[in-house]
Amino acid sequence: MMRRSASPNQVLAIVCVGIILANLDLFIVNVGLPNIARDFSNATLEDLSWILNGYAITYASLLIFFGRLVERYRRNISFLAGVGLFTAASAACAMATSVNTLVAFRVLQAAGAALMTPTSLGLLLASFPPERRGGAVRTWTAIGGLGAALGPLIGGALVVFNWRWIFIINVPIGLAAMLVGWRMLPDVAGHDVPRPNPWAAALVTAGIGVVTFAIIKGNDWGWISPRIGLCLILAAVLLGLFVRHCIRSPNPFVDPALFRNRHFTGAVLVMAPYSAAFGGMLLSIALYEQGAWGWSAFKTGLAVAPGPLLVPVTSLLVAGRLIKRFGPATVVTAGILCMMVGLGVWATTVGLQPNGAAVVAGMVPVGIGVGLTFPTLMGIGMGALPPSSFATGSGVINMIRQAGLAIGVALFVAVLGAPLTPIARTEAFHVGWWMIALITATGLVPNFLYIRRQAGGVAPTAAARVTPR
Repeated sequence: MMRRSASPNQVLAIVCVGIILANLDLFIVNVGLPNIARDFSNATLEDLSWILNGYAITYASLLIFFGRLVERYRRNISFLAGVGLFTAASAACAMATSVNTLVAFRVLQAAGAALMTPTSLGLLLASFPPERRGGAVRTWTAIGGLGAALGPLIGGALVVFNWRWIFIINVPIGLAAMLVGWRMLPDVAGHDVPRPNPWAAALVTAGIGVVTFAIIKGNDWGWISPRIGLCLILAAVLLGLFVRHCIRSPNPFVDPALFRNRHFTGAVLVMAPYSAAFGGMLLSIALYEQGAWGWSAFKTGLAVAPGPLLVPVTSLLVAGRLIKRFGPATVVTAGILCMMVGLGVWATTVGLQPNGAAVVAGMVPVGIGVGLTFPTLMGIGMGALPPSSFATGSGVINMIRQAGLAIGVALFVAVLGAPLTPIARTEAFHVGWWMIALITATGLVPNFLYIRRQAGGVAPTAAARVTPR
């Protein structure tokens, strides 16, 4: 079969299919959880949360490992391998016979997604000239964010038939992406860089997993119980050993030099709380609509839809212009405030009686906020790096993003607890939404300290200040 090299815009279209699949499956399961619970003997919310968190934690921890690993090899082949693994794991998820097997296959799905993500960005940045990379990254991030945010809507439509369709749908899309990618993606050679340390990958995976587990178990075991204390101590030791490795190793898993750049550091520090808020937000509204109001998965997805639809519109049509006029820090600030407004609307208007208008009124500012914040942060962070660090840098940012999602879900599950009455459940959700709003607000601090001095886009000399190892 004859291959032909795609244009930059065609490369963007092909790799966006991969990033849509990876991000869509972060949240497409949310609206299907009640149906999955019924099929698997009414599994608890804590058990079901690992269907989400197992994916997010694995995705987070393997992003850097695969990002570093694939820097040595052809990016197009690595991307296609990731799509293949993700597609095969999706088919396995559709055939799962228990929560445990579904979680195991979701971990394999996440491994495929973690291989797709840094390679897709590496292909993208290698295909575009430097002056167009910022816009390409914003588009890539916006499309990925749309995939994540559309998860509840698409999942709701598919659950009408059977929850297994939320995984089956990935198979034909993945196969088509592999065929088109094999024929059209350009050959992008790897760099001569050291292999990543698998021990470091294991440390960060275990550390994030133990933190998430402790948060989820807090209500059952008691927040001041010895078991929670031991979990937190273990997590601190694991993550401490990971940090020690990064600082002292001649071949660090995450190069500390990346964080000498203010723009990259600022993007990472804002991404963490914003991602935690995003994860908790999407899970919370889907749970409330179905659990408190008895809405179907499809009706839940429809009510959430206005937010996702505003993500690409805001990012592609508004964010770039605002960045040129006011600078990225102002745009990120606006995105943070929009998210807080949406959560505040839910915390003050959502009650015992079904109220679709309240859901939409909160989703509109949330969608605008996501469209302003995520793509801008990715553009800031990646635009500050040299080409040899694109894959690793994207892995770091996305690792923080996915770890934040897992922790956000765990925190909301912990705050929600197991309320015994409808009034108690509503009050617990209100507390959860105010908590998420507070977490979102913490991103204002690093945005002010690290990004505000940046004047209209990423400084052209920023990349020169990072020396990859």
